[in-house]
Amino acid sequence: MSASMREEFGKVGVLFGGRSAERDISLMSGAGVLKALQDQAIDAHAFDPAKGSLAELAAEKFDRVFIALHGRYGEDGTLQGALEQLGIPYTGPGVLASAIAMDKAMTKRVWLHSGLSTPDFVMLNVDSDWKAIATRLGLPLIVKPAHEGSTLGLTKVKSAEELPAAYALAAKFDKAVMAEQFISGMELTCPVMGYADTARALPVVRIVAPDANYDYQNKYFSDETQYLCPSGLSPAQEKQIQELVLQSYRTLGCRGWARADVMVRESDNQPYLLEINTSPGMTSHSLVPMSAAAAGMPYEKLCVEILRMAALDLQASKDWKPAV
Repeated sequence: MSASMREEFGKVGVLFGGRSAERDISLMSGAGVLKALQDQAIDAHAFDPAKGSLAELAAEKFDRVFIALHGRYGEDGTLQGALEQLGIPYTGPGVLASAIAMDKAMTKRVWLHSGLSTPDFVMLNVDSDWKAIATRLGLPLIVKPAHEGSTLGLTKVKSAEELPAAYALAAKFDKAVMAEQFISGMELTCPVMGYADTARALPVVRIVAPDANYDYQNKYFSDETQYLCPSGLSPAQEKQIQELVLQSYRTLGCRGWARADVMVRESDNQPYLLEINTSPGMTSHSLVPMSAAAAGMPYEKLCVEILRMAALDLQASKDWKPAV
């Protein structure tokens, strides 16, 4: 086992930490991935791009890398572009898909152009007409940075008078701030693994957060948030969500793995895509490992399968299928 693993993967870098606002979460994700790969006798080594330069990364002579970075400088296409230049295969989507997915507004524009359902939105600035925005999107509505994850800088706004403060908070994280229609209903997430036509959606996870508030604390540190997998959806509805998520993944040109978040409106069971994460969390509270386990793929095997799909944009195999 150990000899075959070392022969298949060579020297592996696990990239985690980084310089984004999600550094702390990335440190937890990366530590889990590193241990899982090492436990499988893979020659895996930690590398923190916040502490080591690209020249130092190149000097490590990694045969492939597992990207466990979240947010900017790791999930937004910049690192993927550097790895393309260095010729180091990496996990997750390529440069363009990563860049688009990191930009929530651009993601929604692509989805809307492709006829996929996603909540209406408006980009904000200091001179925005707050009352007009509240009228268009309805109340409550969501204000959030366009390039951050983990609900950082997000506010649920209940009146037009709250919009300036919500904008100011989001603007601390990002120059691009968006207001989004609020969808009341079930909160779901669904991972995808694979390439284009062979990609497969894993089981849907239903998220039940305290007071329906799935914020940073409830997402990563609370034991009160419930995660239901099986989701409790009917087989037909589960399949509907999986098909929508697969379409969202393929439309953006994703490969390897990702996880899409969905809301199902309680009034009519209409699903709406919220966003897609191209380097999802891999912590003890993370949802891709939970979904994979429900499909018969334990954490260590999941890490190996993701690593197995590491590629450069022009070398991505179209024949890979998840071993579940």
